[in-house]
Amino acid sequence: MPVHSAGLLLYRVTDAAPEVFIAHMGGPYWSSKDEGAWSVPKGEYDPDSETALDAALREFEEELGVAPPPEPYAELGTWSYASGKRITVFVADGAGFAPDEFVFGEFELEWPPRSGRTASFPEVDRAEWMPVADARAKLVKGQRPALDALEQRLSAAGA
Repeated sequence: MPVHSAGLLLYRVTDAAPEVFIAHMGGPYWSSKDEGAWSVPKGEYDPDSETALDAALREFEEELGVAPPPEPYAELGTWSYASGKRITVFVADGAGFAPDEFVFGEFELEWPPRSGRTASFPEVDRAEWMPVADARAKLVKGQRPALDALEQRLSAAGA
């Protein structure tokens, strides 16, 4: 049975180019990486007890410590990672989303490996708006199709 994940991709249309709001993954593995180390704010859920949209909204707030904007959300699509994990991404116009401060959620990990010591790390360590072209290189590979779907959606809307 595949693992299910859901996330929220905010976008805004600027004079220069459309931008998306993504987050850099936290923890020691990702700290020195940039390309392929960013993600849509997302997390796992059980489809038998929670809808994908409810999970996406919950995870956005858990990871960033701020509520997602009260926008109408549309399902952008569902894609599979090479691992078989499936991610459903929802999209919303986040033009008015500009939080002053984030309070990143944390996770525990044995660190250093095989040390027997547990340390806490932020789930993400920063989040920011960036042009879709820049985000394409920064997002983990399995989430890049969401950018294609967003660009198709914006093109169809004439944005």
